[in-house]
Amino acid sequence: MHLFWFFDSGFIVFVIPAMIFAFYAQRKVKTAYAKFSKIYANRRLNGGQVARQLLDDAGLENVEVVQTEGQLTDHYDPRQKVVRLSPNVYGSSSLAALGVAAHEVGHAIQHDKDYLPLTIRNSFVPLAGFGSQAAFPLFFIGFLFQQGILMDVGIAVFLFALFFHAITLPVELNASKKALAVLENGQYLHGEELNGARKVLQAAALTYLAAMAVALAQLLRLLILRGRD
Repeated sequence: MHLFWFFDSGFIVFVIPAMIFAFYAQRKVKTAYAKFSKIYANRRLNGGQVARQLLDDAGLENVEVVQTEGQLTDHYDPRQKVVRLSPNVYGSSSLAALGVAAHEVGHAIQHDKDYLPLTIRNSFVPLAGFGSQAAFPLFFIGFLFQQGILMDVGIAVFLFALFFHAITLPVELNASKKALAVLENGQYLHGEELNGARKVLQAAALTYLAAMAVALAQLLRLLILRGRD
Protein backbone atom coordinates (compact mmCIF):
# COMPACT_ATOMS: atom_id res chain seq x y z
CA MET A 1 0.00 0.00 0.00
CA HIS A 2 2.87 2.38 0.80
CA LEU A 3 4.19 2.17 -2.77
CA PHE A 4 1.04 3.91 -3.94
CA TRP A 5 1.42 6.97 -1.68
CA PHE A 6 1.68 9.27 -4.67
CA PHE A 7 -0.86 7.42 -6.81
CA ASP A 8 -3.77 6.87 -4.44
CA SER A 9 -7.35 7.60 -5.49
CA GLY A 10 -7.50 10.80 -3.43
CA PHE A 11 -4.51 12.19 -5.28
CA ILE A 12 -6.00 11.34 -8.66
CA VAL A 13 -9.59 12.42 -7.94
CA PHE A 14 -8.96 15.55 -5.84
CA VAL A 15 -5.36 16.78 -5.95
CA ILE A 16 -4.63 16.51 -9.68
CA PRO A 17 -7.73 18.54 -10.71
CA ALA A 18 -6.93 21.15 -8.03
CA MET A 19 -3.36 21.41 -9.31
CA ILE A 20 -4.62 21.86 -12.86
CA PHE A 21 -6.90 24.64 -11.62
CA ALA A 22 -3.93 26.25 -9.81
CA PHE A 23 -1.85 26.08 -13.01
CA TYR A 24 -4.71 27.70 -14.93
CA ALA A 25 -5.01 30.46 -12.32
CA GLN A 26 -1.28 31.20 -12.43
CA ARG A 27 -1.38 31.29 -16.21
CA LYS A 28 -4.38 33.61 -16.20
CA VAL A 29 -2.80 36.13 -13.81
CA LYS A 30 0.44 36.18 -15.80
CA THR A 31 -1.48 36.71 -19.03
CA ALA A 32 -3.63 39.48 -17.57
CA TYR A 33 -0.64 41.18 -15.96
CA ALA A 34 1.39 41.01 -19.17
CA LYS A 35 -1.48 42.42 -21.23
CA PHE A 36 -2.32 45.35 -18.98
CA SER A 37 1.31 46.12 -18.21
CA LYS A 38 1.47 47.44 -21.77
CA ILE A 39 -1.56 49.72 -21.45
CA TYR A 40 -0.96 53.00 -19.63
CA ALA A 41 -3.28 55.28 -17.70
CA ASN A 42 -3.95 58.71 -19.12
CA ARG A 43 -2.80 60.52 -15.97
CA ARG A 44 0.66 58.92 -16.26
CA LEU A 45 1.16 58.68 -12.52
CA ASN A 46 3.26 55.66 -11.61
CA GLY A 47 2.38 53.02 -9.03
CA GLY A 48 4.48 54.61 -6.32
CA GLN A 49 2.88 58.01 -6.83
CA VAL A 50 -0.65 56.63 -6.91
CA ALA A 51 -0.05 54.55 -3.77
CA ARG A 52 1.26 57.63 -1.96
CA GLN A 53 -1.70 59.77 -3.00
CA LEU A 54 -4.24 57.07 -2.15
CA LEU A 55 -2.72 56.64 1.30
CA ASP A 56 -2.82 60.39 1.85
CA ASP A 57 -6.43 60.52 0.66
CA ALA A 58 -7.24 57.84 3.28
CA GLY A 59 -5.47 59.80 6.03
CA LEU A 60 -2.60 57.32 6.19
CA GLU A 61 0.30 59.73 5.86
CA ASN A 62 2.21 57.61 8.40
CA VAL A 63 2.33 54.62 5.99
CA GLU A 64 5.43 54.63 3.79
CA VAL A 65 5.66 53.56 0.15
CA VAL A 66 8.98 52.01 -0.83
CA GLN A 67 10.38 50.02 -3.72
CA THR A 68 11.37 46.41 -3.06
CA GLU A 69 13.27 43.87 -5.13
CA GLY A 70 11.77 41.13 -7.28
CA GLN A 71 8.77 40.73 -9.55
CA LEU A 72 5.21 40.58 -8.18
CA THR A 73 6.67 40.83 -4.68
CA ASP A 74 4.28 43.65 -3.82
CA HIS A 75 2.83 43.55 -0.32
CA TYR A 76 1.77 45.62 2.67
CA ASP A 77 3.86 45.11 5.81
CA PRO A 78 1.54 45.69 8.79
CA ARG A 79 4.40 45.54 11.32
CA GLN A 80 6.39 48.34 9.70
CA LYS A 81 3.36 50.07 8.16
CA VAL A 82 5.00 50.07 4.74
CA VAL A 83 3.60 49.43 1.27
CA ARG A 84 6.37 47.64 -0.63
CA LEU A 85 6.10 47.70 -4.42
CA SER A 86 8.21 45.83 -6.95
CA PRO A 87 10.09 47.92 -9.55
CA ASN A 88 7.62 47.06 -12.33
CA VAL A 89 4.79 48.42 -10.20
CA TYR A 90 6.51 51.27 -8.38
CA GLY A 91 7.84 52.95 -11.50
CA SER A 92 5.13 52.11 -14.03
CA SER A 93 1.93 53.94 -14.95
CA SER A 94 0.36 50.84 -16.52
CA LEU A 95 -3.13 49.70 -15.59
CA ALA A 96 -1.66 46.55 -14.06
CA ALA A 97 0.77 48.53 -11.92
CA LEU A 98 -1.88 50.91 -10.64
CA GLY A 99 -4.24 48.05 -9.85
CA VAL A 100 -1.58 46.22 -7.86
CA ALA A 101 -0.45 49.38 -6.06
CA ALA A 102 -4.02 50.25 -5.10
CA HIS A 103 -4.60 46.68 -3.92
CA GLU A 104 -1.72 46.97 -1.43
CA VAL A 105 -3.11 50.31 -0.29
CA GLY A 106 -6.37 48.43 0.26
CA HIS A 107 -4.56 46.21 2.76
CA ALA A 108 -3.20 49.28 4.53
CA ILE A 109 -6.75 50.65 4.78
CA GLN A 110 -7.93 47.29 6.15
CA HIS A 111 -5.20 47.41 8.78
CA ASP A 112 -6.10 50.96 9.77
CA LYS A 113 -9.78 50.04 10.09
CA ASP A 114 -9.01 46.85 12.09
CA TYR A 115 -10.65 44.70 9.43
CA LEU A 116 -11.35 41.50 11.36
CA PRO A 117 -10.50 38.90 8.67
CA LEU A 118 -7.10 40.58 8.16
CA THR A 119 -6.43 40.55 11.90
CA ILE A 120 -7.31 36.85 12.06
CA ARG A 121 -5.16 36.04 9.04
CA ASN A 122 -2.13 37.87 10.42
CA SER A 123 -2.45 36.04 13.73
CA PHE A 124 -2.59 32.69 11.92
CA VAL A 125 0.61 33.17 9.88
CA PRO A 126 2.90 31.22 12.31
CA LEU A 127 0.37 28.41 12.76
CA ALA A 128 -0.26 28.18 9.02
CA GLY A 129 3.47 27.95 8.34
CA PHE A 130 3.86 25.21 10.93
CA GLY A 131 0.84 23.34 9.61
CA SER A 132 1.98 23.36 5.99
CA GLN A 133 5.50 22.19 6.91
CA ALA A 134 4.71 19.61 9.59
CA ALA A 135 1.45 18.05 8.41
CA PHE A 136 2.70 15.77 5.64
CA PRO A 137 5.82 14.46 7.42
CA LEU A 138 3.73 13.61 10.48
CA PHE A 139 0.99 12.00 8.43
CA PHE A 140 3.43 10.06 6.23
CA ILE A 141 5.33 8.66 9.23
CA GLY A 142 2.05 7.61 10.79
CA PHE A 143 0.87 6.13 7.48
CA LEU A 144 4.15 4.24 6.97
CA PHE A 145 4.25 2.74 10.46
CA GLN A 146 0.47 2.42 10.89
CA GLN A 147 0.38 4.91 13.76
CA GLY A 148 -3.09 6.41 13.63
CA ILE A 149 -2.37 9.06 16.26
CA LEU A 150 0.40 10.59 14.13
CA MET A 151 -1.88 10.59 11.11
CA ASP A 152 -4.56 12.37 13.14
CA VAL A 153 -2.06 14.95 14.39
CA GLY A 154 -0.89 15.53 10.83
CA ILE A 155 -4.47 16.15 9.69
CA ALA A 156 -5.13 18.42 12.68
CA VAL A 157 -2.13 20.68 12.06
CA PHE A 158 -2.92 20.81 8.34
CA LEU A 159 -6.24 22.42 9.26
CA PHE A 160 -4.26 25.52 10.29
CA ALA A 161 -2.95 25.86 6.75
CA LEU A 162 -6.40 25.27 5.25
CA PHE A 163 -7.98 27.88 7.51
CA PHE A 164 -5.29 30.37 6.52
CA HIS A 165 -6.16 29.91 2.85
CA ALA A 166 -9.86 30.16 3.63
CA ILE A 167 -9.50 33.47 5.51
CA THR A 168 -7.05 34.86 2.94
CA LEU A 169 -9.61 34.79 0.13
CA PRO A 170 -12.09 37.32 1.63
CA VAL A 171 -9.17 39.51 2.74
CA GLU A 172 -7.81 39.69 -0.80
CA LEU A 173 -11.22 40.18 -2.40
CA ASN A 174 -11.99 43.02 -0.01
CA ALA A 175 -8.62 44.68 -0.69
CA SER A 176 -9.30 44.54 -4.43
CA LYS A 177 -12.78 45.98 -3.92
CA LYS A 178 -11.29 48.86 -1.94
CA ALA A 179 -8.59 49.34 -4.60
CA LEU A 180 -11.06 49.74 -7.43
CA ALA A 181 -13.24 52.07 -5.35
CA VAL A 182 -10.40 54.45 -4.44
CA LEU A 183 -9.04 54.44 -8.00
CA GLU A 184 -12.46 55.38 -9.33
CA ASN A 185 -13.40 57.85 -6.60
CA GLY A 186 -10.05 59.61 -6.87
CA GLN A 187 -10.40 59.69 -10.68
CA TYR A 188 -7.06 57.96 -11.17
CA LEU A 189 -8.67 55.57 -13.67
CA HIS A 190 -11.73 55.96 -15.87
CA GLY A 191 -13.99 53.61 -17.83
CA GLU A 192 -12.00 50.96 -19.68
CA GLU A 193 -8.90 51.85 -17.67
CA LEU A 194 -10.68 50.81 -14.49
CA ASN A 195 -11.94 47.68 -16.21
CA GLY A 196 -8.35 46.74 -17.12
CA ALA A 197 -7.21 47.07 -13.51
CA ARG A 198 -10.25 45.05 -12.44
CA LYS A 199 -9.29 42.17 -14.75
CA VAL A 200 -5.79 42.04 -13.29
CA LEU A 201 -7.13 41.95 -9.73
CA GLN A 202 -9.77 39.37 -10.59
CA ALA A 203 -7.10 37.13 -12.09
CA ALA A 204 -4.97 37.56 -8.98
CA ALA A 205 -7.94 36.62 -6.77
CA LEU A 206 -8.29 33.40 -8.75
CA THR A 207 -4.85 32.30 -7.54
CA TYR A 208 -6.00 32.59 -3.92
CA LEU A 209 -9.09 30.54 -4.72
CA ALA A 210 -6.87 27.95 -6.39
CA ALA A 211 -4.57 27.79 -3.36
CA MET A 212 -7.56 27.10 -1.14
CA ALA A 213 -8.79 24.43 -3.58
CA VAL A 214 -5.41 22.68 -3.51
CA ALA A 215 -5.33 22.75 0.29
CA LEU A 216 -8.87 21.37 0.50
CA ALA A 217 -8.01 18.66 -2.02
CA GLN A 218 -4.99 17.66 0.05
CA LEU A 219 -7.13 17.47 3.18
CA LEU A 220 -9.67 15.22 1.45
CA ARG A 221 -6.82 13.02 0.27
CA LEU A 222 -5.44 12.69 3.80
CA LEU A 223 -8.88 11.82 5.14
CA ILE A 224 -9.30 9.10 2.52
CA LEU A 225 -5.89 7.63 3.34
CA ARG A 226 -6.67 7.81 7.04
CA GLY A 227 -9.88 5.90 6.46
CA ARG A 228 -7.93 3.04 4.93
CA ASP A 229 -5.85 2.53 8.06
